[in-house]
Amino acid sequence: MRFFPLNKNSIALLIVAIIAFGFFAAGMFEVLDYFIIKALLFILFGGLLIVAFWHALKNDTKKKSP
Repeated sequence: MRFFPLNKNSIALLIVAIIAFGFFAAGMFEVLDYFIIKALLFILFGGLLIVAFWHALKNDTKKKSP
């Protein structure tokens, strides 16, 4: 039994958690005003959107035969 199974859902949740923690930590330490921090976090967010759209377009519904 694995503590953290690796599948598409858990990987997506892990990436979202890292981005959310990044914004929270940057806001707490007042480094969100720096351009490089903003750029890094928004690039991660954009990458997440691209991966989400790629998986959504690639996803095919599979019909079960009776």
